[in-house]
Amino acid sequence: MVTPSLKEVSLPRILVVDDDPEVARTIEASLRKYYKVFVVYSGVEAIKEARRHLPDLIVLDVLMPDMDGLETCHQLRIDPALEDVPILFLTALGRPEDRVAGLRAGADDYLTKPFNLEELHLRIRAILRRVSPPVAPPSSILQVRDLVLDRNSYQVKTDQKTAKLTPIEFDLLCHLMLYPNEVFTSERLLQEVWDYPSESGSPDLVRMHIKNLREKIEADPRNPEFILTIPRRGYTIASE
Repeated sequence: MVTPSLKEVSLPRILVVDDDPEVARTIEASLRKYYKVFVVYSGVEAIKEARRHLPDLIVLDVLMPDMDGLETCHQLRIDPALEDVPILFLTALGRPEDRVAGLRAGADDYLTKPFNLEELHLRIRAILRRVSPPVAPPSSILQVRDLVLDRNSYQVKTDQKTAKLTPIEFDLLCHLMLYPNEVFTSERLLQEVWDYPSESGSPDLVRMHIKNLREKIEADPRNPEFILTIPRRGYTIASE
C-alpha cells in the first residue's frame, strides 16, 4: 500500500462528473497538477463518491443519462454533509434559461462547453478562495438598519426572519453591507465578490444569488426593503 505524500493529502479535492470519458479525462489531466481529482461518469456515482471523499468542489455536467446534473445537484444540496460543497456546472446547455435553471438548482457557477481550460482553472481557483474558512473579524456583527449579519455563524437576522447563508450568499451580503448606499454593478460584484477577471462570469450568477438572498431576508422578496435594484445601475443596501 502506497502512503500519499503530505503535499498530495493537502491538495484540494475536486470531483469531476461527466458521462463523456474524453471530456472527463481532459479535465482530470488539466487539474491533477494542482488538485486531487476524482472522476465519475454518472449522477448516481457522483453522490456516492462525494459522500466517500467529501470534495472541496464538484465540476458537474448537466446532460447525463438516468440522473441529470440538475437532479444530482438537488440531491447533493439536501445532504447535510454535502450541502455546502461548491458546484460548478460545466455543460453544453448555454441558453439564459439553462443558466438560470442551473443556478436555481443550487450551483455556485456555470460554464458552457466548449470551454477554455484556463477559464475553468480561474473559475475553480476563485470559488475555492471564496469558500476558504474566513478569519474571524474583530467585530463579528455587521448591521445596517434592522439587518444583522453574524460573520461567525453565517446567520442573518431581521425583525421577522433568521436564516443561515451559504458561503457565496454570505460573501455577497457582507460586501453589500460593508458599503451601504454604494451601488454595485453585476460586473463589479463578479470581480469583487466572485474574484473573477474583468468581462468574465455571467450577470445571471449575481441576479440569482440576489434573488436567493431576498427570499431569505425580505418580508416580501418582490418588494425588497434591504437589497434594492437601481435601474440600469446595479444593487445597493440603503442605510436609511
